Amino acid sequence: MAAEEMYRVIVDSLSTHVAVLDENGVIVETNRAWQEFARNNGMPEPVDCVGLNYLATCESGDDGESRLISRAIRQVIAGEIEEFLTQYPCHSPTEKRWYSLRVVPYRDRQARRVIVTHENITLIMRAQEKLRRQEKELQRKTDKLEETNIALKVLLEQRQRDRQQMEERIVANIRELAVPSLEKLRQSALNQRQQTLVDIVLDHLKEVVSPFLHRLSTVNLLLTPQEIEVATLVRQGKSSQEIADVLGVSLATVSFHRQKLRRKLGLNQRGTNLRTYLLSLR
Repeated sequence: MAAEEMYRVIVDSLSTHVAVLDENGVIVETNRAWQEFARNNGMPEPVDCVGLNYLATCESGDDGESRLISRAIRQVIAGEIEEFLTQYPCHSPTEKRWYSLRVVPYRDRQARRVIVTHENITLIMRAQEKLRRQEKELQRKTDKLEETNIALKVLLEQRQRDRQQMEERIVANIRELAVPSLEKLRQSALNQRQQTLVDIVLDHLKEVVSPFLHRLSTVNLLLTPQEIEVATLVRQGKSSQEIADVLGVSLATVSFHRQKLRRKLGLNQRGTNLRTYLLSLR
């Protein structure tokens, strides 16, 4: 196969539309892809477009892009610029299409010509458009999430304020109403058991307004309600028998709870007294 014939086969094998223009902008050669595009888009014969003035076609267009292409082709022909590249839409009645146009010199010292190529970049443009839509949707969701986070933060802050106000009201009611009433009750004629129960209630209320129970809840322990009661009474200095009497349980049950408290508080391997440790929880 001769070199010229081989080059022709190579150019005709390309999917890119290729045309060679002379120094006046007249088409002197096109490849198979160019001709098939012309035929498929209803261009009359000859579909190779040989003899058609490409520059005149561009300059007859009423848009700035066509005139820009015409001026760039003349600059490449004159050697003023080495290469020109642009993208343009080429939509048909049935589909949207985009092409990349490139103009480069024809490397032949005996002829001043240029090569014009049109390459279909529709898939690339569609992918870019899809990416832009996805980015826009992602930004919309991000903005919505940020708005939700701000609203949630405001809600949590308000909840924290409400909780703090509720705790302050509870403490105030205990100190100003419950404790004074119980103090008066303690001064009245009560038997020993009643007196002891009033003392226990007062101590429990004082514990509510002290940080002790809060401290117990923050040491990452799973204390049962009865273990908390036993811990509170131990901290008050009550003996195991007194605790059993107050809670209405056996002495063995109190001992069992004391042992579990020591284990949960990590005191089994230490010589620390249980009440001393509980008093340290301030």
